[in-house]
Amino acid sequence: MTPLFKILRRLDEARIHYFIERHRDNTIDITATIVGQRIEISVFEDDHVEISRFVGHEDIEDEDVLHAIIDQQIAQALRCEKKD
Repeated sequence: MTPLFKILRRLDEARIHYFIERHRDNTIDITATIVGQRIEISVFEDDHVEISRFVGHEDIEDEDVLHAIIDQQIAQALRCEKKD
């Protein structure tokens, strides 16, 4: 069984929510979500696997936090444009 199908079957067996995407020509990307974690899995065409794991809290915050995050990203993008 290929690494891709092995991973998908294990996620299914554990009832872990995931979705599949393609961002690069040589990978299939799986993003799995469990409470407090997001796991990004890249399966390459040569069958090697790389993961990135993001661990955080599940606190509920209000809409102001969302706008602050977006504003911060906009400000950062503007600073990068000025450097170019």
